[in-house]
Formats: sequence, C-alpha cells, structure tokens
Amino acid sequence: MPDEEEPARGAHFVQSLERGLTVVRAFSAERPSMTLSEVARETDLTRAAARRFLLTLADLGYVRTDGRLFSLTPRVLDLGYAYVASAGLPDVSQPHLEDLSARVHESASVSVLEGDDVLYVARVATSRIMAVAITVGTRFPASATSMGRVLLAGRDERDLEAYLGRVELRPLTRFTITDPDELRAELRRVREQGYSIVDQELEEGLRSLAAPVRDAEGRVIAAANVSAHANRSSIEDVRRDLLPALLETASRIESDLASVSRRGSGR
Repeated sequence: MPDEEEPARGAHFVQSLERGLTVVRAFSAERPSMTLSEVARETDLTRAAARRFLLTLADLGYVRTDGRLFSLTPRVLDLGYAYVASAGLPDVSQPHLEDLSARVHESASVSVLEGDDVLYVARVATSRIMAVAITVGTRFPASATSMGRVLLAGRDERDLEAYLGRVELRPLTRFTITDPDELRAELRRVREQGYSIVDQELEEGLRSLAAPVRDAEGRVIAAANVSAHANRSSIEDVRRDLLPALLETASRIESDLASVSRRGSGR
C-alpha cells in the first residue's frame, strides 16, 4: 500500500501510549503468541522498545510470557468492558431486567468486571434491599458478590490465580468467604454449574443469584442477577423460583447483544 500522510498530532499526543496499544493490537487469532522479534516486526518497533512495552504490559497483567513467547491474558477484556457498557449493554439489558423484575418481584441488575470489582451498568430495583443504595455505577468487591463470582469464574486458571494472589478477601459479614482456597473451590463450582448463589456474604439478610452473559465467542462479558431478602427466600427458594427466569433473561440479553453486534458489523 502507498504510504498515507500521517494526521497532524496535537501537543497533547502521547506517542508511547500509541505504541503500547499497537503492541496489544499486534496479537490476533492468527498470532495468539509471538516472540519478541515477531512483535517488533509486526509493530515496526525496535527490539528494545518492543521489549519495554511487553514487559510493562506483563507487569500490568495484560501480557504473559514463558520467557520466549508472549501472549495476551484475559485481562485485556477489561479494556473492552467500558465500551461494552457504554455502547449497548445497558440499553439492551434494561428491558429484560424490567421484565425479569416484574415476573419474580425482586430487584435485578447487570454488571461487568472492572479491575477487581463488579460495576453495575443496568438495574431495576423493587425496594431498598441493602443498607447502601445500589445504582448504575455502584461497585462492590467481586469476590463477595454473585455477579463477581460468575465473572471471575469466566476467567482462565492463570488469570484466576493471579487474582487470588493479589486480592484481599475482607470479611464483609460473618458469612463472607475469606480463605483463598475456599473461594477457589467455589469459583470452580460456579464455572461447572453455570450460576452463582451468594448467601449473606456481601450484607447480612441478602441472598443473590447471578448468571453469565456471554458474547458470540462464548466469553463471559457480563453477569445478570436477582437479589432477595433472606427472611423470605431460602436458598432452595432462590434456586427453584428465580434461577429459571434468570437464565432465560441472560439468554435473551445474549441474543440481543449478538443482533446488535451483527448490525454494527454490517453482517
């Protein structure tokens, strides 16, 4: 291709950020793993510059290496969650949450994983169920929430171990799981069964049920949940009365997101 004239750059332009993003974009389905030399060639960077960017990305958790090959980690999905949240997920989810809440007479939400927290991006509240008011933009530790556990269970083992190695599991209630091995076992159970029930670990008196929302490639990009008061819904009640409706809602959100994606790509 003939060289195209570079657009004028303002005084604000940070070239190192541009180069770092170029390194991330160099990886693809065709090139999931590359050596340092391959990354340098794909990005037109020197080996020394490519090495600095790769090691910085590794320190931040976005790249992993075995000493020779470099590859992206699932944490790069965090970079896309903000876009997903702003470009369609709330609008797509809201009518489905309203329908779910009307059917089960409980509060319903959708959230994404941002760092080590869940971030609420859509919500329908039937009543004030927690001491802290939950609105779009509310954040909670992922480890103690049903949506957080669904999102964490969607990560691969390496990313999950990195999370468990850095996170502080604080006792928010007397029921909160604070042992990493116990949480690890719970996340594996969530992954196998396809949903999470958290019983009074975030706040006493609150039971919460969550299911994953996946993209067209099967990756967990969000979580949907319903919450209920513990004094009126047992764990078995939650599983029997709320789970089927929640799974159906998550499936409908997935279908609508796929339709939005197809329209956006012109397919």
